[in-house]
Amino acid sequence: MLTNGVDYQIRWAEFQPGSSMFIPAIDIDSAVAAIKKESERLEFEFVYKVVVEDDIQGIRVWRL
Repeated sequence: MLTNGVDYQIRWAEFQPGSSMFIPAIDIDSAVAAIKKESERLEFEFVYKVVVEDDIQGIRVWRL
């Protein structure tokens, strides 16, 4: 998944319902758009929240 100039290698098969991941992002809108694109391709739903973890801004994404 490419966002904010970084190509993240995400193991989508392991992203099970109820699990979450943190994606560092300066451009939140771009990161959310990339996740939406992947979720549509893989046919799963998610929710996200803009967070700062260990002084790094990004989004925390939960698969529903």
